[in-house]
Amino acid sequence: MVEVVHERCCGLDIHKQTVVACLVVPGSGKDPRKEVRTFGTMTDDLLELADWLTMAGCTHVAMESTGVYWKPIVRHEALFAVRG
Repeated sequence: MVEVVHERCCGLDIHKQTVVACLVVPGSGKDPRKEVRTFGTMTDDLLELADWLTMAGCTHVAMESTGVYWKPIVRHEALFAVRG
């Protein structure tokens, strides 16, 4: 059995023009609920992502990125905290 470390978390796959987010939250019963959404990389898109994660009660985010595409996400990280 896999131990749950973070009950509400999200994985981000960051590309040049999109961010694919997989949110995992408690579901009905013992299985978690997973939801995948794709966002753009402009500021308004990242704010929409932040709002979605905040509304879901997401507490931890992990990201994967090639090259420098992670930089806008990190640059806007403070906005995630302010909006939460």
